[in-house]
Amino acid sequence: MPTIKLYTAKLSPPGRSVELTGKALGLEFDVIPINLIAGDHLKEDFRKLNPQHTIPLIDDNGTIVWDSHAIIVYLVTKYSKDDSLYPSDVVTRSKVNAALHFDSGVLFARLRFYLEPILYFGSTETPQEKIDNLYRAYQLLNDTLVDDYIVGNRMTLADLSCIASIASMHAIFPIEDAKYPKLAAWVERLAKLPYYKATNQEGAEELAKLYRAKLEENRAKAK
Repeated sequence: MPTIKLYTAKLSPPGRSVELTGKALGLEFDVIPINLIAGDHLKEDFRKLNPQHTIPLIDDNGTIVWDSHAIIVYLVTKYSKDDSLYPSDVVTRSKVNAALHFDSGVLFARLRFYLEPILYFGSTETPQEKIDNLYRAYQLLNDTLVDDYIVGNRMTLADLSCIASIASMHAIFPIEDAKYPKLAAWVERLAKLPYYKATNQEGAEELAKLYRAKLEENRAKAK
């Protein structure tokens, strides 16, 4: 099995979704840490690889792919021994694709727009409207979960993508079991994966810790 270079950060939800997918596929990554706070992604060498200067990014023997959703589809298409993570049935696959877009356009987007001003631009504000949008996203996914997993009764890329964002949100704004029972049960189910804690939970907790520290720092500077 070839070694794939993965440019990422442990605190990055999209990066963790790629690492979760790699674990599910039995792939080994040569992880190249990118410090977003320090601006590693804006350096010339990285911008040559990805003009959009986002992580994660993979270099698979010269094939460069960025955007976590594109990466995980690439990895399963090239390296998976079966179609369990990305079913070949057109209807089932369309539901997985819909969940990937939901992660990109709703879950991660809402988390990013809440955190970005605090992490990078010195904001002292925690707008209630943005927090409410995160809880609305919990409700949307809770309502979507009619089976054990997002698409049916087996884990797919839909779960591996969405759980990275949800775990990060949950570490900052805890999911209430009574209010979102299906969502809470789904998180608990995925948390039983043998590689979950090291690959996802620790990074989510690291992101939450950084968020709280930066918010405190920003408010101290503003006094």
